[in-house]
Parts: sequence; C-alpha cells; structure tokens
Amino acid sequence: MTEEKTNVMRLLDQKKIPYTPRHYDVSDGALDAVTAAGRLGVPVESCFKTLVTVGASKRNHVFVVPAAGELDLKAAARAAGEKSIEMLKQAQLLPLTGYVHGGCSPMGMKKRFPTVIDATAQELREMTVSAGKVGHQVTLAPGDLAEFTGAVFAPVSKGQKEG
Repeated sequence: MTEEKTNVMRLLDQKKIPYTPRHYDVSDGALDAVTAAGRLGVPVESCFKTLVTVGASKRNHVFVVPAAGELDLKAAARAAGEKSIEMLKQAQLLPLTGYVHGGCSPMGMKKRFPTVIDATAQELREMTVSAGKVGHQVTLAPGDLAEFTGAVFAPVSKGQKEG
C-alpha cells in the first residue's frame, strides 16, 4: 500500500510533533476502529475513534473514544457543558468537518471544535487515531494530541466491547 502523507500528517510535521504513520487495507469496506487496530497490529486499547456530536446549544463537539467502547452521551454532555448531546448525522459529517465516515480525525477539521479525549488515553504511552483519510492512521502521544487539538481529558466512554 502506498505510504502517502495525509493533511493530518503534514500538520503534525509542521508542528514538529512526533508520530508514526500507519496504513491498512480497506478494500473490503471494514471501516471500524477495532478492525483498524487488528489490521495495523496495534493493541485495540490504544486505538481510538473520533466522534462528532451536536449539543443542545447546537454547538458541535468532538470526542475521541476507545475503538471498542462507545460514547457515554450523559458523560459527554457533562464534559462539554451541555444539557444533552447527540451524535451528528453521518450526512452532516463531510460538510462540517471535511472528513468522511471512517476517516474522521480529531486533527485538521475545517473548523476547530471543542474536543474531549477519553481519560483512558492518559494511561497510554501512545495512541492511534485516524490520519484524516480512510485506511490511514497515526500513532502519537496522548498529550501531543491533546495539545494539538486543544482537547481536555474526561471519562466519556462506556462499555468496552469486543470486536
């Protein structure tokens, strides 16, 4: 597979943030983060997915949660200072963020949104997230991701499930 650079990788290069680029085959259409972890050979606990939401205030928020977990909407609303929060409709993802489903990265969106990384990431030396294109991921330190995105850490995931 071609080792092409994504915009996320170029942004990380500009900021001199160390990362490891990772690429995997998605020709079978499997886009979930658990599958990505398996194909990349990284521990599923260190692979995270990026979810975009809309709060009761109509403001958008980004959450980075473990691949095998799901977003706890009540905890997410608390962390975002919202009365309630719901997932953004898939059709709204590309126009809002510039990313397609399965390739959404917390970095390099069209606009910067308040971002929360699940607190479990703080226990890791490195984590893997989308590099902004389907089949492309980057592995970097959780603190570097938080600094780059202006994110905070909070417990926002629940139900670690198996692939």
